[in-house]
Amino acid sequence: MQAKAIIEQTISKILEERSDLFVINQHISDALDINLTIDGEDLVNISDCIEISRKIESALDRDLYDFSIKVQSPGADEPLVDKRQYKKHIGRKVKLKTDSQYVEGRLVEVDDDQIRLTWKSREKKPKGKGKMTVKYDKTFAFTEIKEASIKLMFNKN
Repeated sequence: MQAKAIIEQTISKILEERSDLFVINQHISDALDINLTIDGEDLVNISDCIEISRKIESALDRDLYDFSIKVQSPGADEPLVDKRQYKKHIGRKVKLKTDSQYVEGRLVEVDDDQIRLTWKSREKKPKGKGKMTVKYDKTFAFTEIKEASIKLMFNKN
């Protein structure tokens, strides 16, 4: 069996055993540089990455193949690319881009087809001078989301 096939089969087996994890990005070069980005329904920690790395390494024979493995979780500023990533971020601020608008709002709900955001905006009053605060509550279908990421917030002490 070819090395790439062994690697892919091993990754599939790992994901069957660990149904809470899923692959965000997978790249296996011709030189067998294995780069795997995993995420999970809950927090992915370093022991998860080590476990997967060791299982892939044990599936390959070092005497036959020269390879490198890099298994990581997505960074805090990485875009959300899988529907399953949204659920663990309920309550956090999300930056969202569709074909028609750009929104920053709090993620309040996620289901299989869509997400719901709430946000406030200062807008010009319809009559008279000044501005007023307008509250928005809108759902976005996953099919209309072009780009989404978590907005990092830092406490000022």
